Amino acid sequence: MPTLTAPTTTEPFLAHLGRVPAGPAWLTEIRQRGLARYRQLGLPTIRDEEWRYTRIDAIARGSFEPAPAKPASIAGGAKALDPHDLGLTGPRLVFVNGRFSPELSRIGQLPKGVAVGGLGAAIAVNHSIVREHLGQYLDISHDAFGALNLAFLEDGGFVHVPADVKLDQPVHLLYVSTPGSKAGVCHPHNLVVIEAGAKATVVEDYLSLGEDTNFSNAVTELVVGDEADVEHYLIERESERSLNVSTLRIQQGKSSKFASHSVLMGGQLVRNNVHPVLAGQGAWSLLNGLYLVTGQAHVDNHMRVEHVAAHCDSRQFYRGILSDQASSIFSGRIKVHRGAQKTDAKQNSSNLLLSDDAQANTKPQLEIYADDVKCTHGATVGQLDPEGMFYLQSRGIDAVTARGLLIRAFAGESLDRMGHEALRAELEKRFLERLPLGDA
Repeated sequence: MPTLTAPTTTEPFLAHLGRVPAGPAWLTEIRQRGLARYRQLGLPTIRDEEWRYTRIDAIARGSFEPAPAKPASIAGGAKALDPHDLGLTGPRLVFVNGRFSPELSRIGQLPKGVAVGGLGAAIAVNHSIVREHLGQYLDISHDAFGALNLAFLEDGGFVHVPADVKLDQPVHLLYVSTPGSKAGVCHPHNLVVIEAGAKATVVEDYLSLGEDTNFSNAVTELVVGDEADVEHYLIERESERSLNVSTLRIQQGKSSKFASHSVLMGGQLVRNNVHPVLAGQGAWSLLNGLYLVTGQAHVDNHMRVEHVAAHCDSRQFYRGILSDQASSIFSGRIKVHRGAQKTDAKQNSSNLLLSDDAQANTKPQLEIYADDVKCTHGATVGQLDPEGMFYLQSRGIDAVTARGLLIRAFAGESLDRMGHEALRAELEKRFLERLPLGDA
């Protein structure tokens, strides 16, 4: 059975390949494909157009240790996670440093045919859905981190909802980074398959229990079947020293409905890639994001929406709040393929700067190969409205409270688009707790 061997290199990741366990031939082929492409691409630099505004020095020059084969224990066990609980009562899969921990997880009663668990275990039993879909959608032609993820593919979350089944509660994939003496790296890979007519919500959540520097390079492949309805939440709330690159690749069927909600409020470097492909006629897609960037942190939201079939609608709404010396980039591309007539696509990026030293960049792009379409984009970067501040203060509201009300109103437009009411309320609470409400 073919295996991967570690090359003689000082490159920060490939030296770890010798620790990747052998797997079935079909999995080794996926890993080899990712490895070959990563070797061709190498880590991106600012000379690469898609990384022009984002420096990855902290990743490229880092000295990272891969996570142990078994999940590390957490002092205090599952109770140590209680302060970070989002109030969700459905299945919760806990991954410690990228490894699935059954002891910290809860599955509960599931509808017949629904599978929820660790991807590594599903691979081990040769699950037919895993073999059919794993690694089939991620585009690594220009994505070095996606290729690297395939090369190290071992574990992550696995969710399969059969046709016409409705999940009442979200599936929570909680990724926990624990304190350690050395910087750690993990490459989690989630596979979510929601079949025709089914409905589900998946929450992908990244949390740090310490202030260490950890690097998470995650990929989620999400299949939305014909007429299925799926909501996905990405929550990034790691330490100020964490590094996070995540890629969400969505394949949508006919008349399907998909919504992505990103809430980013941690890390020194965060790259959020979202790539839906509307492959079935009549598909609908929403990409909704809210991010808070403080200190000297940098957030990079990279959207790529592909309209392949006709009569599809897509919407992108991203809002950022930046303070101190923070920086961000929103890069949104809408690609309308030949034959994707009657496309209706809109994109909007808005940024609120709370200091003179904060910087927000936007890069909207349209690539259209059909002639009967409606595509628009818009971007704004500004500071708090002085007239709004004056109005509130003239009615007896102090400056700090007035500032808070205006910032909350700006963030509220993104939060209001989130469909799960209880989760939305919890995310709003935690986001607002982190807002810098003092004077700029």
